[in-house]
Amino acid sequence: MSDCSSSGSDEDLDPGLELLDELGGTLSKWTNYIHGWQDRWIVLKGNILSYYRSADEKEYGCRGSICLSKAVITPHEFDECRFDISVNDSIWYLRAEHPLLRQQWIDTIELHKAESGYGSESSLRRHGSLLSLTSAASGLSTTSASSFKKGYSLQEKLAEMETFRDILCRQVDTLQKYFDNCADIDSKDELHRDKASDDEEDFPTSRPEGDYLLYNNNSSKEKLFSVDSLKGSLGIDFKGEAITFKATTAGILSTLSHCIDILVKKEESWQRRLDKEIERRRRAEDAYKAALTELKKKPHYGGPDYEEGPNSLINEEEFFDAVEAALDKHDQIEEQSQAERSRASRQISLPPDTYSSISTQKYLTKVEEMVQSHMTYSLQDVGGDANWQLVVEEGDMKLYRREVEENGIVLDPLKATHAVRGVTGHEVCHYFWDTAFRNDWETTVESFQVVETLSDKAVIIHQTHKRVWPASQRDVLYVSVIRKILSTNENDPDTWLVCNFSVDHDSYPPSARCIRAKMNVAMICQTLISPPEGDKEITRDNILCKITYVANVNPGGWAPASVLRAVAKREYPKFLKRFTSYVQEKTSGEAILF
Repeated sequence: MSDCSSSGSDEDLDPGLELLDELGGTLSKWTNYIHGWQDRWIVLKGNILSYYRSADEKEYGCRGSICLSKAVITPHEFDECRFDISVNDSIWYLRAEHPLLRQQWIDTIELHKAESGYGSESSLRRHGSLLSLTSAASGLSTTSASSFKKGYSLQEKLAEMETFRDILCRQVDTLQKYFDNCADIDSKDELHRDKASDDEEDFPTSRPEGDYLLYNNNSSKEKLFSVDSLKGSLGIDFKGEAITFKATTAGILSTLSHCIDILVKKEESWQRRLDKEIERRRRAEDAYKAALTELKKKPHYGGPDYEEGPNSLINEEEFFDAVEAALDKHDQIEEQSQAERSRASRQISLPPDTYSSISTQKYLTKVEEMVQSHMTYSLQDVGGDANWQLVVEEGDMKLYRREVEENGIVLDPLKATHAVRGVTGHEVCHYFWDTAFRNDWETTVESFQVVETLSDKAVIIHQTHKRVWPASQRDVLYVSVIRKILSTNENDPDTWLVCNFSVDHDSYPPSARCIRAKMNVAMICQTLISPPEGDKEITRDNILCKITYVANVNPGGWAPASVLRAVAKREYPKFLKRFTSYVQEKTSGEAILF
């Protein structure tokens, strides 16, 4: 949090604590069940709490605000970083980065709520004086005539009224000073008269010049005061003051008359606007009542306390809409990053040939079993009794699915076949396996780390996927191995295979932050070569890569079956297109890697 300015009194506050005039900082604010928590710039000024999309967008106006006068601030019972602010039916869900920052926000908001006022007379804005005393007295007709010209707004007339008010205030101050001085002189006169009466020997005599005199016991004259000196000491021109006062009051009356004319002319327009607002309010109230009635029919699920699971109150259609919106957003972000990303070619890099713990042999044994399993079953034809269903066909690419559920969790195996020209099976598998290139084509991964290197062709990877709300975030821990399988028939091509399958590892147990998913994925590639004419060299125009991609994924938690199947149908073809296009781009113009 950062404060912009401070003001106020230290009364009833701890030493060194000031009531901040304005402060701002970044908090996470719950937006809706599609976009979830989003960082927002929160500004607290007086007893008004406002939020902006970011600190840089303050000049465009706030996106929402609430008055804290009747607000209730509630720290969350379980989440130590979250607190809620409710005003009637409006609730803001906010989260700080850590509990100490949350408490600091709560204390400051409570302080502003208790101490902030609505301003005082001293804070009222004053317009600059437009008229002087002299111009008000001598040029009233000019001012009034110009003020009443057509096109002057009510705001301008009110500014003129405020100027007249300032003039009157100064005139009242001048007259008050005069009256105070008169009172002082009169009191002195009475004092001298009382003294003369008591002595009964001194008699005041007036002179034609207006000076008042007293005779003392020695029969000599003593001057008390002069009327001319009164005028001179105060410097007041009564005639001028009277003219100015009359002109000012006349200007006020004329301006008030003009304001009334403006109000009368606008009354009809305001009445139409009022009628429209009344109609809008009526429709809004009807919509609110209808929404409230609908809300009472089912419990509220749009808040941040929603959790995925078989007892979720959100229906499958809304769940799917939320997931689809999040995936679209991810795609948009990825397109932007792809446009900006440098496509500089990289050297093929493999993890160092280091072998780790005693458990390495256990993993390598499992690798051999999975490779043999994929070579035996994954390349089988989709016909027969396998119950494969063709769900997507786009050119050379076909996607098949078998519907399998276990304990209410969708475990559908997927198989895709594709043919890509100009690349070899070795190149496709290399770019799919090598982690140095993963961020170039993988859009669903938030972070990944090589946990252990089993050999120069096998590694253990921990991978965290981006969250697609309202589903929980997933991570996966798996062995990734690349292998060349020599053909046993001279007429058949060799096979390149990348196999990724889930394992357990002591260094990366499942965490409460993510749901641990399980997977068994294989990318199986064969290179077909069309012999060139004559003695010409083989070029990329002569090669074709046949790809078989199989995936068995256990999401590790419940989600609507229709949603999982719809997402798989949408995302797997996009993945294959994106990845194979990437491989073609990387290998274009490069030497062929068989």
